[in-house]
Amino acid sequence: MTATRNPGGKVWASVGAVALAIVGAVFTVEGGFSDHPDDPGGKTNHGVTEAVARDNGYHGDMQVLPKSLAQQIYIQDYVTGPGFDRVIALSPALGEKLVDAGVNAGPGQAARWLQEALNQLSRGGADYPRIAVDGRVGAGTLAAYQALERKRGREKACELTVKLIDVQQGAHYMRLNKPAFIVGWADHRLGNVPLARCADSVQGSMT
Repeated sequence: MTATRNPGGKVWASVGAVALAIVGAVFTVEGGFSDHPDDPGGKTNHGVTEAVARDNGYHGDMQVLPKSLAQQIYIQDYVTGPGFDRVIALSPALGEKLVDAGVNAGPGQAARWLQEALNQLSRGGADYPRIAVDGRVGAGTLAAYQALERKRGREKACELTVKLIDVQQGAHYMRLNKPAFIVGWADHRLGNVPLARCADSVQGSMT
């Protein structure tokens, strides 16, 4: 069993268990092989683009990309690589939002949306120092989020941050002007993390 339920939300046994659940949800949304002419990513399978697959040493037919390899790529490139595992430890719900947004728009973009949200929520630096918007989740970004938790409470900090990431993500989709994809993006990528999950935590990782 990877998680237990308590009145304050689900308590996950480990960051790894949360990450696997997030990747499973991404698989459900992304589906199997696709080669849409309007998709700048070109051939994809399980949501992994051909370029990313090649960068990770896969040189076979994208139509038969193993799901196990796709899972490995997601964990490496979209969870631990950009530092989102450290966010998952603080807030599984916020971590899920970042991983999913990173799969769709790039982990650097997802990290910048987080940093922009944290700067806005700092109230111009009145509540905690503003941070660099550099697309890298490091000690400064994590410290800013923890400061927001102390100011607003753990669950409210998550709710506010997820909402502001959604706002930026939606604006990003509008600017892309991709009519073939906008309905799916709006339906599956915005509001996709229920705010009730902000009560979830990882065992031993609560701040």
